[in-house]
Amino acid sequence: MEKILLSHPTGNQNLRAVISSFKEAGILTSYSTTLAFDPDSSLVKLFPDKVKKEFLRRSYPVDFDLIHTRPLLELSRNILPRLGFKGAVAHETGFASVDKVYHDLDSATAAYLKKLNRSKSVTSVYAYEDGALETFKAARKMGLTNIYDLPIGYWRAARRLLKTSQERWPEWAATLTGFRDSEQKLARKDEELRLADKIFVASSFTAKTLQDFPGALPNIQVIPYGFPEVIRERSYANPANKPLKLLFVGGLSLRKGIADLFAAVKNIGAAVDLTVVGRKTNADCAALDAALKENKWIPSLPHHEILQLMREHDVLIFPSLFEGFGLVITEAMSQGTPVITTDRTAGPDLITHGLNGWLIEAESTSAIQTQIEELISKPELIAAAGREAMATARLRPWKKYGQELSEAIMST
Repeated sequence: MEKILLSHPTGNQNLRAVISSFKEAGILTSYSTTLAFDPDSSLVKLFPDKVKKEFLRRSYPVDFDLIHTRPLLELSRNILPRLGFKGAVAHETGFASVDKVYHDLDSATAAYLKKLNRSKSVTSVYAYEDGALETFKAARKMGLTNIYDLPIGYWRAARRLLKTSQERWPEWAATLTGFRDSEQKLARKDEELRLADKIFVASSFTAKTLQDFPGALPNIQVIPYGFPEVIRERSYANPANKPLKLLFVGGLSLRKGIADLFAAVKNIGAAVDLTVVGRKTNADCAALDAALKENKWIPSLPHHEILQLMREHDVLIFPSLFEGFGLVITEAMSQGTPVITTDRTAGPDLITHGLNGWLIEAESTSAIQTQIEELISKPELIAAAGREAMATARLRPWKKYGQELSEAIMST
């Protein structure tokens, strides 16, 4: 029977689904992460509600004695910028940068794995991109199985696909922060893939990007993430003779397709009202600043307020040019808000065009504009697609994602 050491630096919704499913299947030996708090701890209960809420974001659905932590760098990454020490988290070079946090946990997990292996209590390791290399090396020496989770598309494909947009929109190029990755970081990604015995991805698009890998890879399995809890009821306002209320949620980068989005909305004019929620990936982009002044911009919101905002809009638009999945798609659909997205997201795995949402070509201002104009002229399509989106979401809760992943691991 499988016995898995799971490693992830920060934790997120899909990670929690993985933990729950591994625990239920009886295959989780240990979970290695940076920070973790026991929600039942008397110490946690002493803090004010606001602080307690932050702690509980780092609690996990597993017995606390199965969690192995490595907290120092992650604490530094979260605290030092608030004290003015932004250089500490500078991309790759800062001692508490995201990359250093990932690498530190990876090395600590590899050392921890050696202890676990002495008791023969582990058969496989499950790790994520940028945080798997040392763990995989140690596991390979012990004859264990390396299971790799690639949450976003492969980097060589990203550079190939985004180059066109970089050339089309040179004034937006500064927002493509992924192009700053060093050769060492990119080589590390490739080595992790070479050491993987199994690879899981959350979308067909991500699987397709791995065709750019210069070498042989094991079988790649696509298991889409789950949907959040679906709202019970959703009313739809009649947008006839009113501007179409359009919402974008995501990082403000050319990678998200926002240059084409802003251009399309500007062409349409007063018939559409765009709200943008997201942080700038680069503070120095005049084209982005100009576009934000022409639309409603909210830099950030708590998650529950984003869901509320989705319910208050007619359509979510997510025209990403390169996306491993796009959780805002499933979030909006669970709120009854239909989605316009591209063929470079999880959209093709979740959406049937014209039924529960709309799929458009990536890198196309005209495709975005044409789809928005269709909904302006036929507003009745929105409510029908929104109800179908909720029906789709009900069929795939997060638990189903976790169960399918556990079954796939145990059956191979």
